[in-house]
Amino acid sequence: MKLSTQNIIKIAPVLGVLAIIGSCSKDLPEYVGFEPYLYASASEDGGSWHPILLTSGADTVLTAPLATTDPAYIAELDEVKSYNGSLSADEQEAVDYWGNNTVIRWQEIAQELVAKYNLAPSPDAEGNYPSPSSAAPDVYPYFPFAHPTYAARVYAYLGAAQYDALIVTWNHKYTHNRPAPYTVDGSIEPAYPDNALPSWPSEDATIAEVSSEILKFMFPLEVDYLNDLAADCRNSRKYAGMNVESDLLAGEEIGAYVFRKYKARAANDSMKFAQVDKPTYQAMEATADAMWSDQWPHWENLEIPQRPVGITPKYSSVTTWWVDDLTAVRPGPPPALGSAEYLEAEAELLDYTNNATKEEEAIAYFWGDGFGTYSPPGHWGRIAAEYMVSYQLNPLQTARVFAYLNTSMMDAGISCWDTKYYYFYPRPPQANSDIKALFGLPNFPSYTSGHSTFSAAAATVLSAFFPAEGSYFMEQAQEAADSRVYSRIHFRFDSEAGLTAGNAVGAYAVTAMQADGGH
Repeated sequence: MKLSTQNIIKIAPVLGVLAIIGSCSKDLPEYVGFEPYLYASASEDGGSWHPILLTSGADTVLTAPLATTDPAYIAELDEVKSYNGSLSADEQEAVDYWGNNTVIRWQEIAQELVAKYNLAPSPDAEGNYPSPSSAAPDVYPYFPFAHPTYAARVYAYLGAAQYDALIVTWNHKYTHNRPAPYTVDGSIEPAYPDNALPSWPSEDATIAEVSSEILKFMFPLEVDYLNDLAADCRNSRKYAGMNVESDLLAGEEIGAYVFRKYKARAANDSMKFAQVDKPTYQAMEATADAMWSDQWPHWENLEIPQRPVGITPKYSSVTTWWVDDLTAVRPGPPPALGSAEYLEAEAELLDYTNNATKEEEAIAYFWGDGFGTYSPPGHWGRIAAEYMVSYQLNPLQTARVFAYLNTSMMDAGISCWDTKYYYFYPRPPQANSDIKALFGLPNFPSYTSGHSTFSAAAATVLSAFFPAEGSYFMEQAQEAADSRVYSRIHFRFDSEAGLTAGNAVGAYAVTAMQADGGH
């Protein structure tokens, strides 16, 4: 399989998912492979499920597929037969790499791109911090800076678009019921288990098209790389005996249509206004001071040289997916400095500064998800993938989980940033210089904890999809929240309020999920 030679990233082994590490050993996450599998269900009614942005699964009109007796189809079938049993090493690698749930693979690719671009710009010789520009993405600092709020947006658009595109694909599959090549011609040996899905349109070509286009929109320097991946993914279906060319073309048509809908939403979701200039930021500080200066000093970034503006102060203005009123999930104010509640939280952090155990610090690093990582929302995507495989979800079901998981975490981030820049609460080492953070302080206010809010929303959604695992997900969310206290990045009340808000945000997504007709 040939990948791009420019802007290439290191990606995980064949169809990897996160290896969940037990609480007694908090190693950093790693991938483990899994074999192609039989789906627990074909979701024959999936075309009737309600999409997130589209109107219905019948939103696109395609020309009906050729009959399997048509000479043009037979020529396509002969092409597939020519590959069967005689693949080159590169072709076999592609079959192995993409497997039979490419939704997971494209989510992993998104995670790796986030990690690659999750690097804060460096200051120039004068100590100023230039901002990445989408208009000149190849000029340093390169666009984008995939910080947590940008990363959450990447995952949300990718997951939602994949889901909508596959609802449309399923609608056409079960309207026309064209059988797979290996069913039409028994001499073709499929590379994956026979899941008895109609082959037209190809679900994998749909996913390759919509995923690569979403990611090219979000990561414009990776166009060549993503084009190569998309071509490799769609061609692997012929190598595997799963699809003929017209199956792939129909899938690509759906993917392109859905991408255009999501691109229009993204262009008008106000993300371009989330990062503000210095005067606007100073006005926000002044507003916070007018409300809270008698209770705490406004947050300041402690890095040297100091960045003049925090990360995405106006992220709260970005269009949400499910939460229609941010004030409904905004926590009440944090405790005043010097209050009994504050002093108790401060004492806890002073104790961790001097006496944190190795296990506590290992948990802090495990959930750190800082620069050069896939960020907290990506961490939860890795966790979720293991359960999608364990429960043998088909691609449509997999996309459904990612759609609600990722959109809930974007809403959680929007809610959290609304809270952060409403209160402008100082980080622990600013409030008391004797508190020493375990690693670098994030460039945004303390209250509430983003990790806690993201994690609680994720755990709430995943518990709805996998009820038997609910206690595990909630335990992981609590551990993620605790990790920020162990690292002295947050006060205990930052994390507790974040968990409460995240649970509330996640409930909005669960309500929408329960009404979409899916299963």
